[in-house]
Amino acid sequence: MNKLILIGSMIILSLTLFPQEIFIAQSLVVNIEVPVRVFRGSEFVDNLTLEDFEVFEDGVPQKIEAVYLVKRRSIERSEEKKRFSPQTSRNFFLNFEVSEYSPKLGQALEHFVQNVILPGDDLIIISPLTTYRLKNRALELKSKEEIVEELKGLIRRDALAGNSEYRNTILEMIALSKSLTAAIKSGVIDRIPTRGEETQETLPEQLDSFSSAKFGGLELDEQLIYYQGLLHKLEILRRVDQMKLMEFAQFLKDKEGQKYVFLFYEREFLPQIEPRIINEYINLYQERPDILSTISGIMDFQRRDISFDVEKVKQAYADSSISVHFLFITTPRDILPGVHFEEHSEDISSAFQQMATATGGFVESSSNPASLFQKALDASENYYLLFYSPKNYKADGKFKEIKVQVKDKGYRVIHRAGYFAD
Repeated sequence: MNKLILIGSMIILSLTLFPQEIFIAQSLVVNIEVPVRVFRGSEFVDNLTLEDFEVFEDGVPQKIEAVYLVKRRSIERSEEKKRFSPQTSRNFFLNFEVSEYSPKLGQALEHFVQNVILPGDDLIIISPLTTYRLKNRALELKSKEEIVEELKGLIRRDALAGNSEYRNTILEMIALSKSLTAAIKSGVIDRIPTRGEETQETLPEQLDSFSSAKFGGLELDEQLIYYQGLLHKLEILRRVDQMKLMEFAQFLKDKEGQKYVFLFYEREFLPQIEPRIINEYINLYQERPDILSTISGIMDFQRRDISFDVEKVKQAYADSSISVHFLFITTPRDILPGVHFEEHSEDISSAFQQMATATGGFVESSSNPASLFQKALDASENYYLLFYSPKNYKADGKFKEIKVQVKDKGYRVIHRAGYFAD
């Protein structure tokens, strides 16, 4: 027993006296991959070499270890000071944030299936109702025409079912806006009675049947309160969940290969009571501070705040090394008598545009989603993969900003904004 204790003591003493002989100092080597797209106007520049690029991390120049030119899934050219094994497999995510299906969306899907996706590519469809994944052997077992028709049917059905509550809320807001506007225009309102006074008839008989049936039994002050409630409901329905955004970013980060997210986002219009009608109601309600408060609340709802931390989400998606392509569908404004349609998509669309830019993605708007999708696909098909090892790397959890530029050229260079050193 004493001998064992003595041997143990000698081992501890040797570790204490000669730690340099036991432990060898190692530096942590981290390789950062940066997909880069370089354009002259709208044309991709495919003749650049390793020496043409410069990379900066937090403003500090970095040594580029390798550059690969990739077209679709093939490495067309490589220059290596250090050998890497780039993953060029493709993961496509088509996210449809739309309230209605249109034939142009069908054309977008047709172009994608017929001309872009290849056997071995991974495809996930995110509809307004649920998520679908194309089976691995689908392109071998079914014709492309069959797959296109199946996808069209899924998006058409889910756009209708997944947004039914949203559309019904919009329809109610339209009906209320028409009702409140018609009441003023018809001249049936001379003065809104104070509480306790007998209420006079406020709705004209010539209102459309939906408005009359739905709101004919409500006083004007009750209609305003109902309208405010619909605004609140609409905000809940369209609220973006930051936690889900962050979870999706982490899911994408863990996937190997190149990752492309195409976000179809439809322009939104909010049915509103015309501003001049609101002003008339404010004048009529001078004796009713409770109603003035309701009107003030309605006006406050029209000034929307973004429901998530844009900077945090941008960094998370840049860190995931993906390309988010934001396709803003500029649906035309409806024209209905008595209803003022105000665009209210700028809060979310602006945030998503920033997110796409932070990932080196494509951002454009058009009323034609098929054209938008084709341009985004063309822009994403060719790219360079740059690899570098950061100088004095520290796993401090901080976000490191990346800047890539082409020497002595006025090219447009797009890439992800950075990564977390974790």
